[in-house]
Amino acid sequence: MKFWAAVLALVGLDQVTKWVIRQNLALGESIPVIPSIMSLTYIENPGAAFGILAGNRLLFIVLTLALLTLLVLYQFHAVKSSRLLDGATALIIAGAFGNLIDRLVKGQVTDFFDFHFFPIFNIADIAVTCGVGLMVVYILKDESDTRPS
Repeated sequence: MKFWAAVLALVGLDQVTKWVIRQNLALGESIPVIPSIMSLTYIENPGAAFGILAGNRLLFIVLTLALLTLLVLYQFHAVKSSRLLDGATALIIAGAFGNLIDRLVKGQVTDFFDFHFFPIFNIADIAVTCGVGLMVVYILKDESDTRPS
């Protein structure tokens, strides 16, 4: 139950922050938070990470639905339980679902965290990135646990 509560909370946080940005900033508007380093900048991303493959909305929807299906099935049928893997899976599901909502409803994803040296992103992107990172740690940790001494 904690797993799905965490997923729901992250999706809610993602959607609320995107709504606040859309309600308070004009498209393309930027508000400095830390001058020359970080701003809140409202953009709509029609592609994947870094805007790649823009215009392939249906492809992103299908791939996201496939990923979500696999992760949800895994979560319901996993024999081995690990808090690290559960956390990683929750983050990936929440992030993927948060951006999927944008693609289904608006046709593109709202991004707003603008570190001037990196592409603009959102909370869902952070969740997916952290989830993948934790999954890598889990895999590497699991591999090192199973090696013969």
